[in-house]
Amino acid sequence: MMTTNVDDLVNTVMIRVPTENQIREIAGLYQAQGWWQAGDDESPQLIPRLIAGSHCFVVALKGEDIVGMGRAISDGVSDAYIQDLTVRSDYRNQGIGRRILQTLLERLHADGLQWIGLIAEPGSYGLYRWAGFQEMSACVPMLMNHKP
Repeated sequence: MMTTNVDDLVNTVMIRVPTENQIREIAGLYQAQGWWQAGDDESPQLIPRLIAGSHCFVVALKGEDIVGMGRAISDGVSDAYIQDLTVRSDYRNQGIGRRILQTLLERLHADGLQWIGLIAEPGSYGLYRWAGFQEMSACVPMLMNHKP
């Protein structure tokens, strides 16, 4: 049995200005992850602003199809956060999440950012521990839960 190396099939690239097709595919990833509602018609229109406002935005491509994405936000000086990282469900457990994370971290480190935080969802701890992240036991993630 021959195994296929994900490196031969998937490329990770930074994007700054997404195409219309990339906007649709990225919105689909957000919706599939449950971060955006499928009926929210404004979500795809926010994608270019979301990308432009991020420190870096990475997509994982198989051919021209986006199969995963990740982004980091930062002040560009001292701190950064891995804000989003997801892989299409039919491409999970193939090392694509690691490639996306590695690409983000390489960029953040190249930009001189050493303090990098994130909030890991259940089931994703192994990926982040692999990359050197540790739990911050004295900290509690918090969220403002009202809309102005």
